[in-house]
Amino acid sequence: MALEVYPVKIIGHIRTDFSSKFGVPRQSGIVDALEAKIVFEKEFAQPEAFRGLDGFSHLWIIWQFSEAVRSNWSATVRPPRLGGNTRVGVFATRSPFRPNAIGLSSVKIKKIELDTPKGPVIYVTGADLMDGTPILDIKPYLAYADSHPEAVDGFAGQVVYRKVRVVFPKELLARVPEEKRQGLLGVLQENPAPHYQNDPERVYGFGFAGNEIKFRIKDDVLTVVAVE
Repeated sequence: MALEVYPVKIIGHIRTDFSSKFGVPRQSGIVDALEAKIVFEKEFAQPEAFRGLDGFSHLWIIWQFSEAVRSNWSATVRPPRLGGNTRVGVFATRSPFRPNAIGLSSVKIKKIELDTPKGPVIYVTGADLMDGTPILDIKPYLAYADSHPEAVDGFAGQVVYRKVRVVFPKELLARVPEEKRQGLLGVLQENPAPHYQNDPERVYGFGFAGNEIKFRIKDDVLTVVAVE
């Protein structure tokens, strides 16, 4: 029996400071200082479609892992939360390597501008998406239904990650736009390097706000060595 296929429309794209997957926070809401905006395709950029949304504080974003779309999928994956060395079932993770490369993020609405040259634009904080990610849908976050304080986090809750100390020389930090610095520092404190690697001499790098941020990590101290 052939698999059923349903068409999905891309309603817009998100604009963020991340030019690649590396460096993007591993979950939404971890770095509140990160700002992004959702810009909608012309067909969906109708102000009446957003009527009432300004009464909500948070938003669910349903999106596509555009850099992870492939014809096959894996029943097991190695989540970063377990150091990248232990396999668990894909449906027990938020890995992008799924039957359908769909992601889900909860973000805070900063403001909504309905009348821009490109139509309605939603400004959000705490997004965990790379620049240009296709958006499939948005839905308001409902605290009475979506919040579960008694929820159990499975293996993800059994591993506690400490924020690392960030050493960012002033002359390098000055190369980053001032309004972007808090977001970048928040990203670095979460240590974006793969947790299964432990090479203090290795230099990692990722694109952020038009710059290439390069750093080393040793003994829970992350040192920025270049901003290019």
